[in-house]
Amino acid sequence: MKKNITLFLMIFLSVLTYAQKTVTGKITDEDGVPIPSASVTVEEPGKDAILAYGITNSKGEYKVTFTTAESNVDLKVKAFNQKPLTKQISNSDQTLAFKMESEATEIKEVQLKTKMITARGDTIAYDLKAFDSKSDRTLADVMKKIPGIEVNTDGTILYQGNAINKFYVNGKDLMEGGYGTINNSLPKDAVQKVEVLENHQPVKILQDKVPSDQAAINIKLKNSVTMTGRGEVGTGFGDPWLWNVKLTPMFFGQKSQWVVNYKTNNMGEQVENEGNILAFGNRFEGRRINASQNDWLNVDNASTPSLPVKRYLMNNVHYLSANYLTNIDKKKEWELKANANYTNNAVEREAYSRQDYFGDGAGSNITNILNNFYTDKAKGELIFTKNAKKGFFKNTTSFSQYWNADRGLVDREDVKNGTKRNGNEALESPTTSFQNSLSTIIPWKEKMVNLLSFISYQTDRQTLDVSPSSYLTIPGFVPASSNIVRQDLRLKTFEANHSANIGFSTKGWTFTPEVGFNFKTTDLVSDLSNMKGSGASQPPISKYSNDLRYTTATPYGSLGVNYKNDSWMLYANFPVNSNNIKAEDPLRSVSKTVNKVTFEPSVFAQYTFASFWKASVNANINNNFGEINTAYSGFLMTSPSSINVMDPNNPIPQNNNKSAGTRIEYRNPLNNLFFNINYRYSDAKRNLISNPTVEAGYIVMNYKEQDNHILNNGYSMEVGKYFPKFKTNASLSYSNNTVKSDAFLDDRAYNNKNNSQSYGIKFNNTYFSWMSVDYNASISRTKQSSKGEVNSKATRTGFNHNLGLFFYPIENHTIGFNWDQVNTNAVDQKYHNGFYDVSYQFTWAKKKIDFELKWMNIANKKVFETYDIGTTDIKYTRYQLRPSQVMFTVKFNFK
Repeated sequence: MKKNITLFLMIFLSVLTYAQKTVTGKITDEDGVPIPSASVTVEEPGKDAILAYGITNSKGEYKVTFTTAESNVDLKVKAFNQKPLTKQISNSDQTLAFKMESEATEIKEVQLKTKMITARGDTIAYDLKAFDSKSDRTLADVMKKIPGIEVNTDGTILYQGNAINKFYVNGKDLMEGGYGTINNSLPKDAVQKVEVLENHQPVKILQDKVPSDQAAINIKLKNSVTMTGRGEVGTGFGDPWLWNVKLTPMFFGQKSQWVVNYKTNNMGEQVENEGNILAFGNRFEGRRINASQNDWLNVDNASTPSLPVKRYLMNNVHYLSANYLTNIDKKKEWELKANANYTNNAVEREAYSRQDYFGDGAGSNITNILNNFYTDKAKGELIFTKNAKKGFFKNTTSFSQYWNADRGLVDREDVKNGTKRNGNEALESPTTSFQNSLSTIIPWKEKMVNLLSFISYQTDRQTLDVSPSSYLTIPGFVPASSNIVRQDLRLKTFEANHSANIGFSTKGWTFTPEVGFNFKTTDLVSDLSNMKGSGASQPPISKYSNDLRYTTATPYGSLGVNYKNDSWMLYANFPVNSNNIKAEDPLRSVSKTVNKVTFEPSVFAQYTFASFWKASVNANINNNFGEINTAYSGFLMTSPSSINVMDPNNPIPQNNNKSAGTRIEYRNPLNNLFFNINYRYSDAKRNLISNPTVEAGYIVMNYKEQDNHILNNGYSMEVGKYFPKFKTNASLSYSNNTVKSDAFLDDRAYNNKNNSQSYGIKFNNTYFSWMSVDYNASISRTKQSSKGEVNSKATRTGFNHNLGLFFYPIENHTIGFNWDQVNTNAVDQKYHNGFYDVSYQFTWAKKKIDFELKWMNIANKKVFETYDIGTTDIKYTRYQLRPSQVMFTVKFNFK
C-alpha cells in the first residue's frame, strides 16, 4: 500500500515540478485601439500542442498562465480582420504588448458555424448538433456522447466522474435535483446547447466567498419561451399483452416552468425512479433527502441478475408526476415550486439457486423463490426560495406516504438431510414521512448570518406473516398451536437539526464559526407471536418483545475556512462534537450510554494551473456510533430464515473513519480532450467485531471488544476524447480497489481480502451518413480470500458489453440492432449470456412522428445463469427472464 501511495504522489508532484509562469499584456490595432475577443495561445515550439490560452477583454487585456519544461515557448495572437502574430518568448513571467496589422480579406461566401465546444471562464458549452446522430431523439440520447459527461442507467449525470450539484433549464432549477424526467423526455431539437458550470456555487450570496468543487448543468433552449415535450404510445405481443405509454408535456417560460409526466408499461422499463433526487445542491440550501422506508422485516427475496433491468423486470407500473415553478415577485427573486408524484407498481420475480457449502457446514441447499412486490407511494413537496446577491431563503416541506406489500412463495430442500418444505410469506409495510428544511442567509454589514433548521418525523409499521408455521426451522424454536407465525414491528423516528453561523470575508478568505444541536430519537416496539423456545433453557416470554428507545443528542461547534482566487480554492471545516447516546429497554435489561467528545476535521484544496489542469487533495476524519439496530435484545424475526437478538451486555459501537484522496484533472475544450486520475485511501477503525454464536439453539449476535480495521485502498483513471474529423467520441477507464477486514465466527478469527479491477471502453461514431455506432464494454476481475481455521480463495471474471448499430439505408428509414452480452467465469464454470434486439423505424419528417417496430430478445432466452464463490460456499443461480416480445410504438414531440 505504501508503494501505491508513493507512486501516486510521484505522479502528482511531477505535474507540479515546473514553476507556473504568467504572461500578461495588451493587444491593440495599428491606431492603438484595443482589440477585444482576440485569442492568445501558448504552444511548445515545433509542436501543435496548446499549453494554455486566453481571450482579451473589452480593454484588449489578456492573461495566460502555463507550465512547461521548455526554455522557450511560442505565443500566438489571432483576431478577426487582423494579421496573425507569432513570437517566441522565454519561459518566464513577463508583460508583452502587441500591435496587430490590419489584413483585409475578400469574403466570397459567409457561413455561420458554431464551435462544438467553447469555454469561457468556468463555463464550458457544448453544441448539441455536433454530437447527435439520426437515431437520437432526447437530451439524454445526445448527452451520453459528449466528452467529459457520462449518464448512468439511473439517470445520474457525471462530469469528469463526479455527480453534478444542479440541473438548470434556461438558468432555472425546476426539478430540484429530480432531473431524470427532463433528461429522458426533453426533445433534442428544442436544445441549443448544454453548458457545464464548473466550480458552481448555487447560492448567489456565497459566490466568490464559499467555493465549490462540483459542476452544474444548464440546458440552454433555442427559445426563451418553449412549449415542448415527448410522447410514446406502444402495444405489443407477448405473454401477457404488452403496453407502453409515455406522455411528458413541458413548458419553459421566463416567469414560470412546468413539467407533467405520466408513464405506464408492463414491458420491463423502469420509470418509477425518475423523480428521485439526484443532485442535492449544498448544505447552505438546507437538507433534502429521498424519503425511504426502514426495511427491518423482509420476505425471502429472489435476487436480481447483473443485467440491464429491461431483460428481467416483470412489472406493471403507473408513474405520475408534476413539477411547477413560478416567480412570485416583480424582481423575479422569489420562486415557488410545487412537486408531486405517485407510483403504483407490481413486480414479479423468480429465481432458483443451489448452494454447496464446504468446511464444517458441508452440504447443499436448493431454493426456489417466487415474489410479488407491490409499491403504492405518494409524495408532495412545496418549496419557497429567494436566491439573490443580497440574501438567501429556502424552505422545503415534503410529505411521503407508502402502502407497500411483499409476498413470497418459497420451496426449500436440504439435500444432505433429504428434507423439503414450502412456505407462504406476506409483509405489510405502511410508512408515513414528513420533513421540513429551512435555511436563510441574511447580510449584516460586511458579514453573513446563516440559520439552518431541519425537522423530520417518520413512522414505520411492518407485519410479517409466515405460514405454515412448520416452514420455520430455526434452531431452538418451535411453533405454537397456531398455523401462522407473526412478527409485528413499529418504529417512530424524530430528528431535529438546528444551527447558526456567521461569515466574515476579507481578501478572498471567508471564516464561518458555527454552533448547532443535532437530536434524534427512535422508538422500537415489536412482538413475535405464535413462536416459543424449546428445551430446558427456554427463554422468558419478555424475550419475544422489544420496547426500546434510542436517543442521540449532539451539540457542536465548528469553524469553516474558505479561500478562493484565480488559481487556488480551499474549504475546510473543524467541528468539535459532544456525542451523547442512550439506549433503554428496562424490561429486557438494556441500559447503554456513550458520552464522548470528538474532533472531526475535513479539508479540500484545489489548484488550477496552465488553463486546463486541476489538482486537488482532500482528507477527513469522522466518527459514527451505533443505531437502534445494534441495541435491541428481544427476539426479532427479520426474515423467515432467522431470528436475531443482540446481547444486552454489548456496548454501543464506536467507529472512527479516516480517509484521504487526491485527484488530477485535465479538460481542454480546444482539442476536445478530458481525463482524470483519482486515488483514495480509508481506514475504518471499530471497537467491536461481530462474533455470532449459538446459545440454547438460537442465534445471538455477540460482539468482541477488540479494535479492528477495514482498510480500503483504491485508484481509478478515465480519459476521453472527441475526434471531430471522424465524428467519434471515445473513452477508456480503469479502476482498482482493495478491501481488507477482520471477522469472527464462533470465536474463530478470519482475515478477509477482496481485490476488484475493472477496465472499460466506450465509443460512438456518426462518421457515415448511413450508419451510427454506440459501444460500451467492461472487463472485471475479482479476487477474494479468507485466512483462518478454514482458508479459501476465489477468483471471478466477468465481461459485459453493449453494441448498438443503426443503419439509415433510405431517408427517414432506420434499422437498429442491439446486442447485450454478459459472461461470467469462475474456476471451471463458464456462463455466456447474449441478448439481441432488432428494430425498424419510419419517420414522418413533416410531422416529426416516428413509427417503430421492435423485436426484443430474439433468441427467446428465458433464464440467466451465474456462478459465485464465497468464503464458505459455492452458489449457482438461475434467474427468470422476460421472454421474446414484439412492440409497435408511435413516438412524437408535443411541439
